[in-house]
Order: sequence, then structure tokens, then C-alpha cells
Amino acid sequence: MADNEEETPVPLPSAPIITLSANATLQPPLTRRGHGPGLIITLSEDLLRPVNEPPTEDGSESDSRSPKTLDPPPQKKWAEEGYAVVQLSFGDGTQGKEDEWNIGTALEKAIEALTNLETCDTKDRFGLIVYGNWGSYPRPRDFVSQLRAAYKDSTHLVASVSFSRAWNLSSKPELLHLASNSPLPNASSRPMTRYHTYAAASSSNPGSFAVPSSPSFHYPSASVSHTRSLSFLRSALGGPTFDLEAIWDEHTAYEFATRSVEQTMGTMVDEPYVNHVPVMTGGMGRKALTRFYRERFIFSNPGDAKLELVSRTVGVDRVVDEFVFELTHDRVVDWLLPGVPPTHKHLRIPFVSVVNIRGDRLYHEHIHWDQGTALAQAGLLPAYLPFPYPLPSNTGKQFEFRVPVAGAETAEKLEDAGAQESNRMFEFAVREVGGGPE
Repeated sequence: MADNEEETPVPLPSAPIITLSANATLQPPLTRRGHGPGLIITLSEDLLRPVNEPPTEDGSESDSRSPKTLDPPPQKKWAEEGYAVVQLSFGDGTQGKEDEWNIGTALEKAIEALTNLETCDTKDRFGLIVYGNWGSYPRPRDFVSQLRAAYKDSTHLVASVSFSRAWNLSSKPELLHLASNSPLPNASSRPMTRYHTYAAASSSNPGSFAVPSSPSFHYPSASVSHTRSLSFLRSALGGPTFDLEAIWDEHTAYEFATRSVEQTMGTMVDEPYVNHVPVMTGGMGRKALTRFYRERFIFSNPGDAKLELVSRTVGVDRVVDEFVFELTHDRVVDWLLPGVPPTHKHLRIPFVSVVNIRGDRLYHEHIHWDQGTALAQAGLLPAYLPFPYPLPSNTGKQFEFRVPVAGAETAEKLEDAGAQESNRMFEFAVREVGGGPE
């Protein structure tokens, strides 16, 4: 497709939120498939603040934006994973609205709503996720007791995820995510409980590190805990599962074969991002990423650009590829070598891509490559550079060091480990400026 040809945006999955009561809403699945199992989540009202400001209208990235922004609120995130999600919110115990449900009624009504929802395709078992600390809920001890009893008595709720051992939903399979210094569950008294700890997550409000609106939100811990929760819930609820390889291959076909910006973006969630780690190119959010694809990537790759897959690992929600990216640098390729004029060199560069797929669409791509070999193969990195620090017993002398970077051999050794000898760089050494041994 020509780069100046107008394209029609691909419609994104859309399903209006259904209000069930003053403190309960139902979000049908937000996937291209459009149907899936049911999930109930609870949050205290302190975790329901808006999730930071959205990307700017022109597609640029504001310096004031928090990196939390692109991680959506829990209800939307789980709906993008393919679940029908009832969200129950509970205040601090002050007088609520007349049609506000207590926890026992709320769970009963949530199960009824999921059972009656056409796009909820599993009617006999649902999962429960409890966000936040028990102390943030109204009349905490009563709330915990009532939640625990209603959950235990329900024949439809079959597994739970929570972020504090105090909930103790161990009458059925239970997954706990615990922030640093959180008390650990007693394994002997809770044999159906699995738990993980997150040392970097804040202990000041330990039950909320996975909620983007919380001041305690910690993106790496939230990401890892989400993947673990997804694996646990898929096993307990029988899905949903998707062909992650097919989704990723579809995306790359639109990038490199069809060369369609809108079709590429149609394979991604509402607010995706791409990060090319060595040079920090890409885009954060739909508008910025669309602009990046259109102006800096899809139509900027040389005509002979191609990928050769070396290995692929498929996980719960990620595809990790090792591959060799090959191209002739006959134009400015800003995403790879920003600001570098064409060198007309042929490059073969080892890459690793870590692709996070949420439901049946991409959320992000973390792309890594050896920038040293890219520069060396382009003739932009000399074999020796000045060593700027003094060496023992050589005061006043100047030295150069052999740059520990290889050329196209790195790609050859990735493709075939025996193609190049290992450890040749162990022979590298400094040399005195003006001559001397290497």
C-alpha cells in the first residue's frame, strides 16, 4: 500500500458497560472474539480514581504523563483479556445510595448477571478477584467475614485472586500476590493457597500495587502478577485461550508485507505501545503509535528488509522471538539508526522481541537488538577508541582499547552456535597510542 494512501481505521471491539446497581457494573468482553468466561472483581472506592491523563490529541507524548496511563483500570484490562467482568465497588462505610448492594447480595446479583449475559459463554463457574487492603473496605472485619462466607457457599465461584492474606479465601483454589514485608500465609492451614511475593512493591498500601490509579502502583510487579493471575484463572475457568502465534504473525504481516498502518493498529488494544529498547524509539498510546508507524516505521523500511526467525517461545500472554533482521541501509531508518544518513551497507542484526498479547490483540512490543553490531556493520564504529582513564604504572601514556563489538558474525552465531568460535574477544587488549601490540 502506498504511504500516501488514505486508510479507513479498523473498528475496535466495543461493548457498552451495563449498570447493575449504584455500586455494580458489567463490562462484556472487549476482544475481537467478543465472548468469554465470567469474572467478578471488587475494589474499594479509594482505588476508583481516574487513571491519569490520556495521550495528547496530536499524538505527541506530554512530559507530564505518568507511565501508569496505558495500563487500564482492572475492569477494562480483564475485559480486554476476554472476560465478561462485573465490578463491585465499596465505600468507607458512610451512608450509600438506596440501590447499593452489600457484598453478599452483590456476589449473588453479579453471578445472576453473568449467567444471563449472552456473551458470557461459561455459565457454571466464575472467578473472583479482590483488589486492595481489607482495611479500605467498609466495616472491614464484617466485610471480610461476609465475603468469605458468601464465597465459600457459592457453587459458581470456583477460584480467587487477592492481594492480602487477610482475605483468606482458601476454601477453594486461591492465588495471593503479596507486596514486600507482607505477612505470609500459613501453608499447613491453607493447602489450596499459592502465593508470590513482590519485593519492589510498596508496603505502604500493599494490596493496591496492581491498580493504576493507586499511588502504590508498581508497573513491573503489576505486570508479573497479572500474567500469573491470568494463568491461574484460565486453568480454573477453562479459558479464554487464543492462538498467540497467529495474532503476532498477523500483526507482522500487516507491518512488513501489506504495509498497512490501520490494519496493523487494528491488531492492537485500545492504548498500546512499542519500545525499541536500544534507541527508545516507538510510540506510547494509540495516536502516538499510529503516527510512529506511519511516519517512521512501516514506510521507512528498505525494500529488501526481512526477518529470519531463529526461535520462538510462547507463554501465557507473551511471544518471545529471536530473529535476524536483514536490510540494506539505503535510506534513513530512524527507528533503528536515528538521524544517520544512508550508508548503503548490508546489515544482519540479531534481535529479540518480547510481545505482550492481551486477549486477541497486542498490548506492547519490547524490541531489543545489538546496537553495537548495527553501528559496526554500518561502518560507524571504529575498531579502537581512546581509553580515557589512567592505567596503573603507565602514568602519562595514552592508550586505545579494542571495542568489544562484533559484526555480522553475531547473526551467524545466533543462527548456528557453531558457525563462529566463542571467546575470541578474550584476546582483546589495550594498545599504546602510536603503535604497540594489540
